[in-house]
Amino acid sequence: MILKEAVDFFNQTAALVEEAGVLRGRELSRWIARASASLKATGSPIEKLMLVFAYLRQLLAKLRDALKSRPQEGGRVVQVVSKIQARALQIIEYLKVTIQEAPHRKEIAIDSQQARILFSGAGGEPVSRKETIRAMRRAEVLWPALRCGPRPGDGRQTTRLTAKVEDLHCDTWQRSGRGAALSL
Repeated sequence: MILKEAVDFFNQTAALVEEAGVLRGRELSRWIARASASLKATGSPIEKLMLVFAYLRQLLAKLRDALKSRPQEGGRVVQVVSKIQARALQIIEYLKVTIQEAPHRKEIAIDSQQARILFSGAGGEPVSRKETIRAMRRAEVLWPALRCGPRPGDGRQTTRLTAKVEDLHCDTWQRSGRGAALSL
């Protein structure tokens, strides 16, 4: 019974290591195959139990090392689902930095041309106007104090994000529908 419970615990730990992305696919399969082969080669149940715990220690060590090597950002991890969301977050970070550099401003704005320049600096190739506008609209959804609309007096209807700086100095902004909150 104890050996069966130890093997079950090993399998749960292996699943956790796989879900965490520490070991995946072939690498994990080969590692488990070696562990299984050595367990089958051992005859004594006590030796098998000792081997299972030794392999458990190895898995836990791999998991610990992976957790130590992950970058920490104030104790939170921001997961980005799409390229548009990543660009929206880039716009928001740019606005935060701009506000910090010039706290006397009453209003802040970024138009689609400025956003395209901001995005092209990261990847090198130009970003389409359509993707830029999508990112700006997503930033508006992510941070409700922002307003996305056409630039006044512009015949080409250039899109821009605007906000009053006092509205941006709120405690949190939330991703809609996801439940994650980031502090400003």
